[in-house]
Amino acid sequence: MIPYDFEYYRPASVAEAIRLYGGLEKQGKSPVYYSGGTEIITLGRINLVKTGAVIDIKHIPECQVLGFEQNRLILGAGLSLTKLEEADPFPLLSKTAREVADRTSRNKITLGGNICGRIFYREAVLPFLLADSQVVLAGRDGIKRRSVHDVCNGNLRLDKGELLVQLLTERSYLELPHVSIKKRKQWETGYPLITVAALRKDDRIRVAFSGLCPFPFRSVELEEELNRRHVPLKTRVDQAVRRLPSPILNDIEGSAEYRIFVLRNLLEDVMEEMEGK
Repeated sequence: MIPYDFEYYRPASVAEAIRLYGGLEKQGKSPVYYSGGTEIITLGRINLVKTGAVIDIKHIPECQVLGFEQNRLILGAGLSLTKLEEADPFPLLSKTAREVADRTSRNKITLGGNICGRIFYREAVLPFLLADSQVVLAGRDGIKRRSVHDVCNGNLRLDKGELLVQLLTERSYLELPHVSIKKRKQWETGYPLITVAALRKDDRIRVAFSGLCPFPFRSVELEEELNRRHVPLKTRVDQAVRRLPSPILNDIEGSAEYRIFVLRNLLEDVMEEMEGK
């Protein structure tokens, strides 16, 4: 049970959700958007999240879209990871999402909830970083589209009260050669040590990471080192590791040194597999 009371709202439109947030914020309710609710419940139980109002976006039609418009895949932020896995419109996303928590949790965890969550893993964003996707955001200034890199590459950059509504991905990226590998310290559904997703486009390999730093990221500079095909692979990996952002996580799941050790082996495996496809 969450050890405090809160008000519950279920808007029927994006505009209503934004209006509710603004009004509740002025009342000092510290509102939060709610889609799957797993993080609110988990962190609320230990008082890491405290709110006077939740705004449930699951019933907003735009947040439940799953389909194509011309040559673009549109995914609503309110879609559960299980639904995305079963529909499988973006195989790399399906493979990455399949490794998040267990199936019971994935039935509730939503795409937007995972990407915008406080827990720093946020693996579901990795395929979108590799595919140069766009995000549709709603806020006090209306609806806008932005590059996923501007919003989700590294620390999350959303204005207060801004709502992630959809993610847009060009069809040409969806069936490209790809790989997603998640390494855990223990158990099949424990927190990840490192997740690496990779995609090959125009004979160049792109890589994105979760669990290595306190944010998911993709680094073009790191990719440049990995794609120097004339250089031995171990040397490329060594040079790529030098391009990592900081800080490297150092926690109960694994020390920074251990994470780097695991990363080196992962990058060698990923590059050997991707260069062979």
